[in-house]
Amino acid sequence: MRLCGSERIASMMDRMGHKEGEVLQHGMISKSIERAQKKVEENNFGIRKRLLEYDDVMNSQRDVIYKRRRHALFGERLSIDLDNALYDVCADIVGNYHNDLDLFKIEVMKVLSIEPNLSQEALSDTNAATQSLYEAAKEYYARKFDTLKAHLVPQLQGVLDQQKDAPAIPNIAVPFTDGIKGINVQADLVETIESNGQALIDTLEKNITLSMIDEEWKEHLRTMDDLRQSVQMASYEQKDPLLIYKFEAFELFKKMLITTNQNIISFLFRANIPIQEAPPEAVMRAAQENYNNALEGTQNNKRQIEEAGTAYAADEEDYYTEPSVVEKQQPIQAEPKIGRNDPCPCGSGKKFKACHGAGM
Repeated sequence: MRLCGSERIASMMDRMGHKEGEVLQHGMISKSIERAQKKVEENNFGIRKRLLEYDDVMNSQRDVIYKRRRHALFGERLSIDLDNALYDVCADIVGNYHNDLDLFKIEVMKVLSIEPNLSQEALSDTNAATQSLYEAAKEYYARKFDTLKAHLVPQLQGVLDQQKDAPAIPNIAVPFTDGIKGINVQADLVETIESNGQALIDTLEKNITLSMIDEEWKEHLRTMDDLRQSVQMASYEQKDPLLIYKFEAFELFKKMLITTNQNIISFLFRANIPIQEAPPEAVMRAAQENYNNALEGTQNNKRQIEEAGTAYAADEEDYYTEPSVVEKQQPIQAEPKIGRNDPCPCGSGKKFKACHGAGM
């Protein structure tokens, strides 16, 4: 009633002398309360409807992200999603750098770690260039992990053979890194060996996809919250904030998907197992020689320090046995100052200012 009621009702209540807590049974007052209640409910309904329209934008984006996470989490269509992501990354690179062959090669090397075999003329045809780059990247990806599995499976078989006399370890953690980020992939040891390493690669693709999607999605949610606050100022320009929010949200979501696909593909193409190789025999021999030289130099320095200390001790003894006598410096005495009208010290009988003090 205070927000939506009439002022006449308030003055009428004062004139009629109603007190606090008294039951109101007048028909006009009841109708006024009903009208005020209806206005409040309409206002609240409009607020909820506006919030729902904003949430619909996020719901459509959330459905896309959760669908991709579900595919990665349960292994459904993960290979298809990665294949589509690879094609989208290739199309994005060709679309951005089809006018500059040098920048195109640099971007391909940075993201896909391969050297494209395309000329400037072939790059001008974006569709054909995208298909060519996609096929080359797909071939490199399959060849890379085939080589990795060929080196990894024998080592895992050796680990399994060593467990015959020890408690069995069901899972094994294999570190992967792209030079910047690192991740430990846990996979079933027996299943990995039986599948010739494919189980480990599937787990790597699953973990990387989930990690990159979650990282970019959290950042996107913070950006969307900031956008929702900023578009409210559009009402001062006689514009619909919701309409601007939908357009900006679509552009942000599209950029987020491009970044997510690029991060996933870049890590998978550059991922490798860090291996610390043993140094060759020549390096070990050189290191031993350096150590021996350093040790010999340390002993020589120690001997020189001892000889210098002995000489210093002898000099110090001579210094204390034959001390030199140092004369004490006397203070400087200032001469008496002669005034300008005083007699000149030369004995001429003239004043100092007319004799030797004339130029002063």
